[in-house]
Amino acid sequence: QVQLVEAGGGLVQAGGSLRLSCAASGRTFSQYAMGWFRQAPGKEREFVASIDWSGSVTRYADSVKGRFTISRNNAKNTVFLQMNTLKPDDTAVYYCAAPRQVFGPGYTGAHEYDYWGQGTQVTVSS
Repeated sequence: QVQLVEAGGGLVQAGGSLRLSCAASGRTFSQYAMGWFRQAPGKEREFVASIDWSGSVTRYADSVKGRFTISRNNAKNTVFLQMNTLKPDDTAVYYCAAPRQVFGPGYTGAHEYDYWGQGTQVTVSS
């Protein structure tokens, strides 16, 4: 059973930084791409960033490009999302996600992911 547990959310002022982590268990972490999504109140869940199984290919939503960085530590079965220069529009619940397919690219569609964490709240005050 795959389990994903996010941590690192909180309240931060605009312009500040947060680092989210997602610890995975239940299978060989290094064989799978990982993704981050977010959902703000009243809005649909949206793609934020993804990383392929090797860690060499990353993708970002245009809204976070240049401010957020996704990375992974396969030895610790953990994926990270470093968020800098945060804006009030970044306020949302952030979810990490993993697909069933092994050795896949970093997908950008929520439907391509099969496992989801419980989410961590990020609030950016103006």
